[in-house]
Amino acid sequence: MNAALRVDARATLGECPLWCERSASLWWTDIQSCTLSRWRPADGSLRHWTLPDRVGSFAFCAGDDRLLLGLATGIALFHPETQALSPIVPLDAPPAEGLRINDGRCDREGRFVFGMFNTAEAPVGHFYRVHGDLRIERLPLPPAGVANSIAFSPDGRTMYYADSPTRTIFRADYAADGRVGAPRVFVTLAASEGYPDGSTVDANGGLWNAQWEGGCVVRYDSEGRETARIALPATRPTCPAFGGTTLDTLYVTSARIGLRPEALAQQPAAGGVLEMQPGWHGLPESRFVLAGTRP
Repeated sequence: MNAALRVDARATLGECPLWCERSASLWWTDIQSCTLSRWRPADGSLRHWTLPDRVGSFAFCAGDDRLLLGLATGIALFHPETQALSPIVPLDAPPAEGLRINDGRCDREGRFVFGMFNTAEAPVGHFYRVHGDLRIERLPLPPAGVANSIAFSPDGRTMYYADSPTRTIFRADYAADGRVGAPRVFVTLAASEGYPDGSTVDANGGLWNAQWEGGCVVRYDSEGRETARIALPATRPTCPAFGGTTLDTLYVTSARIGLRPEALAQQPAAGGVLEMQPGWHGLPESRFVLAGTRP
């Protein structure tokens, strides 16, 4: 199965690709460049927005065209057309130096769940959930060094997440009322496979994980068994997302950060958006439900 370079984005740290079915477009963030991008396959148009801080992850809103942004130090609403940015809602405890918001996704009830990235040797980043009134709640999960791979099963009753430095993806029971069960090991990568980065779930319940330094995206069934592995022309893929009219195209963002010039010369696709047809279909992206709006 071939993966092709679709958008030569040259992102320093491309992340969080999301397909918007309303506008038939793919969105993603370049965290280090504080940039949000949108690409429309129909006409090839590409647009960028520069934000006042790094965007670790984001979500579409259900009621209108705004986005919920997970900025480095807090949450904000952003309207791409007017470029209006709401006041930032900070975490209860301001992030320490080297700690920022990282990966995040909406659960099936329309709440935004995110984790943290930190440069400390000990895992000190917690997981949080944003409610429709923009209240931020800490989740009862162990802290992580680099939170990634946040995704939800098709029925919403399983939450997946990774602590990337440990090479481990976990799963936990996740109730509609917000209760979160004790995490259990789902998959642990061998040292030769790299690190688990971002993930998405397909319509059959398979988890697709981008493997940083592994140069591939891997599908696991709901029991954690590998069922597909696609090699990529970039060693640092960051996150997959299903898109296209029938959600049968898999897009994967990637990064150039930390690669030496000789490595970049060997992988010109690094930092770009990659595309493939994996033979599975995805699910529409869950949207953030603001208080007073409908899912």
